[in-house]
Amino acid sequence: MSRQEEFVLRTVEDREVRFIRLWFTDVLGQLKSVAIVPAELEGAFSEGIGFDGSAVEGLSRVFEADMVLKPDPSTFSLLPWRGETEPTGRMFCDIHVPGGEPAPADPRNVLKRTLAKAAERGFTFYVHPEIEFYLFKTDNLDPVTGISDGTAPMPVDTAGYFDHVNGGTANDFRREAVTMLEAMGLSVEFSHHEAGPGQNEIDLRYADALTMADNVLTFRSVIKEVAISQGVYASFMPKPMADHPGNGMHTHVSLFEGENNAFFEPGAEYQLSKTGRQFIAGLLTHAAEISAVTNQHVNSYKRLWTGHEAPSYISWGHRNRSALVRVPQYNSGKSSSARVEYRALDSSANPYLSYALMLAAGLKGIEEGYELPEEAEDNVWLLSSTERRAMGIEALPRSLSHALELMEGSDLVAETLGEEVFDFFLRNKRQEWADYRAQVTPYELAKHFTSM
Repeated sequence: MSRQEEFVLRTVEDREVRFIRLWFTDVLGQLKSVAIVPAELEGAFSEGIGFDGSAVEGLSRVFEADMVLKPDPSTFSLLPWRGETEPTGRMFCDIHVPGGEPAPADPRNVLKRTLAKAAERGFTFYVHPEIEFYLFKTDNLDPVTGISDGTAPMPVDTAGYFDHVNGGTANDFRREAVTMLEAMGLSVEFSHHEAGPGQNEIDLRYADALTMADNVLTFRSVIKEVAISQGVYASFMPKPMADHPGNGMHTHVSLFEGENNAFFEPGAEYQLSKTGRQFIAGLLTHAAEISAVTNQHVNSYKRLWTGHEAPSYISWGHRNRSALVRVPQYNSGKSSSARVEYRALDSSANPYLSYALMLAAGLKGIEEGYELPEEAEDNVWLLSSTERRAMGIEALPRSLSHALELMEGSDLVAETLGEEVFDFFLRNKRQEWADYRAQVTPYELAKHFTSM
């Protein structure tokens, strides 16, 4: 038994933990959970907990249903919303097949495989997400399910970017959410009101990609729990309101070689190294084909194509917020802060698969020596199509259907995700597109019903 496992067993005993929740996700990034009692914990570490993988989206086929959860003791934490009496712990799990090998369709394993490839080149991949979400009143919503009575969702306030609202719901919400996140070991860098009414952002301090993917799942769960406790509803939907900004998860990334930031080169333009430039070139080259994963819902493309600082075109720039990839202002006192920001991700994306594909795209740029195109210095949204074409700036997919077509032809996505995840994801999202396309919307009825 490892020292980490011994620490968890000792903590469970000392804190009189009543239940331990084992967390994992399906291929779409939805959190799954099973609870065990302390008496079962040692066996869970040594042998795992069996479950029916065919009942979870994308994990296995019916005739390969048996799967095993193996808890990762390094992720143990107490759930602060369960209180101090009979507390509940949680751990993230890796999924294995009965023979002991990692399950190919486990999203956490997909990311681990990609991180291992980076490690072979001497790289560690760090990420720092800025996670946006909306808070809505529950007057016309079920506070748990969020199902509406048919009327439009009502934000909790009318505030805007960085607004301070004395005694406002958002201030109280963020204070409690940050306190709870830090109680679970997640370091928070910033929190503030975002541009939309009722919209908020909390930024997590950078960590290695696997830790951060776990943290993003924890973050969503914490935000939902705080919302329920305060009688509001939190939504990570990419575009919940037509006239206001969507929920993005702008993600800052960097590669380190040991203690050295591989993106940093003193004296280079923007202090950005050749490795950093090639990584950006990889992101740009493969952005369109990874979009079906980083922006996995039909609603995602309403966020990308209705303005409000969401990226629509494949370009990069220094401090240019209209670009897909941005090189933030470098802090001259800290070489470790050299990084690039990828702005396409939705807050609802599966972080394991998204980070794996972002890393794979960047590594491809390094391995193949991709050349970085010219920087976009102007507001890309305001350029004409002729100007963008002359600059070689292509568009991101305009719909989930288009994104799936590009994903299907991508060797990089197929290789990174593996056959099981790749095939399931395509099938699942094609069905989502078919269901969406079959809808007759209120807009269509209002526009055409009486005129035809």
